[in-house]
Amino acid sequence: MIRELKGFHVLLITLTAFGTIIAVNVVMAVSAIGSFPGIEVRSSYVASQHFQADRAAQQALGWSVDVDLSDGRLTLRMRDRLGQGVQPRLLDLMLRRPTHQLSDQHPRLRPEGDGVWMSQVDLAPGNWNADLFAESRDGTAFRLRIPLNVEE
Repeated sequence: MIRELKGFHVLLITLTAFGTIIAVNVVMAVSAIGSFPGIEVRSSYVASQHFQADRAAQQALGWSVDVDLSDGRLTLRMRDRLGQGVQPRLLDLMLRRPTHQLSDQHPRLRPEGDGVWMSQVDLAPGNWNADLFAESRDGTAFRLRIPLNVEE
């Protein structure tokens, strides 16, 4: 015996379908925000006020950076415009996934001399960012984000 499809049934089917879609979207949005809040700086306006001056000072240093990753060993090389190794007053490196913060790593860099630092790292395959912060002897900040791709 087949029952007649009435307006009430259509309403229930429609509400159930849209309710399921909305529930899934809410769960995905909460999960996305929880794993990566999307905040780079607290106030983009305040950060923008110093951007040009900071960029000019960083470019005036003339530093170049190369990061190599092979067999679980990260090698960081910093050179000045004459090709000489750079010895910054402060040096910090953070390895991050572009999409979430759960895998962030803060490797301990060992100086190897002549602007070279090394560290053992254990990175899962995929895309990573190496966020470098260094400070010159005169206090000039040097920031650089280097994209890395770790092969399987």
